Amino acid sequence: MSDIPLFLTVRQSFDRPRVGDVTAAVRGELEAVLPGRSIGADARLGVAVGSRGIRDIATVVRAAIDFLKGRGARPFILPAMGSHGGATADGQRQLIAHYGVTEEAMGCPVQAEMETRSLGRTASGVEVRVAETAWQSDGVLLVNRVKPHTDYKGPLESGLAKMCAIGLGKYDGAREIHRHLFTVGLGEAIRGVAETVVATGRILGGIALLENAYHETARVVGVPARALFKTEEGLLVEARRLMGRLPLDEIDVLVCDRLGKNISGAGLDTNVIGRSVYGYTAGQAWREGMARILRIAVMDVSDESDGNAVGMGLVDFVPERFAKRVDHGVTRLNALTSCCPTSAKTPVVLADDREAILAAIRTSPVRPEGPRVVYVRDTLELESVLVSEACRPLVEGREGIEVVLGPAPLRFDDHGRLLSPFA
Repeated sequence: MSDIPLFLTVRQSFDRPRVGDVTAAVRGELEAVLPGRSIGADARLGVAVGSRGIRDIATVVRAAIDFLKGRGARPFILPAMGSHGGATADGQRQLIAHYGVTEEAMGCPVQAEMETRSLGRTASGVEVRVAETAWQSDGVLLVNRVKPHTDYKGPLESGLAKMCAIGLGKYDGAREIHRHLFTVGLGEAIRGVAETVVATGRILGGIALLENAYHETARVVGVPARALFKTEEGLLVEARRLMGRLPLDEIDVLVCDRLGKNISGAGLDTNVIGRSVYGYTAGQAWREGMARILRIAVMDVSDESDGNAVGMGLVDFVPERFAKRVDHGVTRLNALTSCCPTSAKTPVVLADDREAILAAIRTSPVRPEGPRVVYVRDTLELESVLVSEACRPLVEGREGIEVVLGPAPLRFDDHGRLLSPFA
């Protein structure tokens, strides 16, 4: 126990724009995107919902459903998450249920069927697949958060275009697009497929969401189909600015309570931890300006992830309780579909949380002042963070960082399980 240092609790301050009334904001944006008589009476319209843990997703989707009903349409929920949920209808239905998006709560059916049809190929040779439920509808409204992607960088990353290309393509579309990762490139493949789908006229438009570093809705933006790509490019710039980050750029050990698909598509946000799902070198960042972390220890898989532990290949040490929570079939399917076998590799498994943290510390540099350890709940919630005493000179007096408690030891139960201060 003596090898685990004492910790200070620090509070980080980030830019915090917030939407006061999310329902009203959605309604107002949809009035602009779908004015007047743009929706036919009795039209069957799909509202596309993904697998990410968006803060206000149930509120946003319910507002969209009510708006469409008010126009005389017959809306339904269309899970649009590629291969997630084990690439099954039941799995995808269960994933969105974690976020409160159910038939009962939304007041409309959930159509999660996985069948797709081909719409031909893009100029780059990527086959365009679209869910049959989307194709048979009278139109689809996309609902998604715009944010930096965990696997690639470009003018379009994670948002409406990606949902249009990969999400609506279900397992068939996700597999096809990622198959061209090393030739066409993920960004170009996604854009080409999305442009083809939008050109069919099936996409009504979208509701783009931006979140601040506190995991709160910062903006709600209605996006007409004709302006989807240009609008999303501008929103991505803003989303990058709003992202949270770790309090230090050079860290010996990062300890996380959990990883999961609701936290990031890569389990842990690679923009925060500085490791790439396509391979990394410990202690080096995969992009300039990102954190450089030597060791990472994660204690658990989030409940919302339903055993999908994709991203555990980015981790060095886990306790046995983490290993017992992994659904290797679901995790393997996600990793292989996205052509990221690294993300499903198994970390070193230790008996308990204490041993996992000790292993990370004991395999990091020996510093006279002690190890630089940062402890967070996950890579999405970065306001309250614990840092080891060796980090005090590096954080005290810095703008946007306040030391609020400590020093104090980490607490474990009699079985070596870490008692999280973030729970």
